[in-house]
Amino acid sequence: MPTTEGAREGRGILQPGTAAPDFALKSTPDQILALKELRGRPVVLVFYPADWSPVCGDELALFNELVPDFRELGAELLGVSVDGVWCHAAFARERHLHFPLLADFEPKGAVSRLYGAYRAEDGTSARALFVVDPQGVIRWSYLSPVGVNPGADGVLNALEMLRDGDGSASVRERAAHAQADGAREARP
Repeated sequence: MPTTEGAREGRGILQPGTAAPDFALKSTPDQILALKELRGRPVVLVFYPADWSPVCGDELALFNELVPDFRELGAELLGVSVDGVWCHAAFARERHLHFPLLADFEPKGAVSRLYGAYRAEDGTSARALFVVDPQGVIRWSYLSPVGVNPGADGVLNALEMLRDGDGSASVRERAAHAQADGAREARP
């Protein structure tokens, strides 16, 4: 299980070039996923405050639309919040999400703290994104204001740079279209 020893709370999120702290969190009531199991391929970590909140729902829906693009780039996508596995299961089923949501539930926020992505003032994960390379090193990170959907362009750019150093516009263009479509649907 994760430990809070060495927690980064209050010091900002982990920066590129830092080894990604390993962790093992529940993805279902009876399954645990460990980051080290994914070594050998890029991993996108999406820390978010809470299932069922409007911004988080929109953010995860966007990432869900882009699952084929992440697969094309050889990347695994993982969502992380302090919600429990049962909450994640209901949320993923309702929103038709096709990637694991990991429960940083107990000890509450331990993994979020290790990544500097914990909001102690409200007891939630921060809205933070990390791209971890196949060797387990963070290559890109971003901390978004809690009320702002950061989109996926930065993540896709970082994955393309990992893949071939310059990337192709096709994946970024599809992400921009998916994000624009989501924004249009969200308008009253």
